[in-house]
Amino acid sequence: MNTNAILAQIDSEIARLTQARALLSNTGQVEVAVKRGKIAATPSAKKTKKKRNLSPEARKRIADAQRKRWAALRAKKTKA
Repeated sequence: MNTNAILAQIDSEIARLTQARALLSNTGQVEVAVKRGKIAATPSAKKTKKKRNLSPEARKRIADAQRKRWAALRAKKTKA
């Protein structure tokens, strides 16, 4: 066998294994292509999490509850 043919077979096998690994590990590298003897992986689009916003009323309730907890701790410390 020709050395170039062996290298081409090795490259194609590496491309297949890389694609299989990417599918199994789910790293975002799904599409793998062999170009000029080198493996080029194209990353898929990442899903971004939508930012969750609290309403001003919810923030006020949380702040009031925290102030109440702090007041209870201060009261406990002054008694002790």
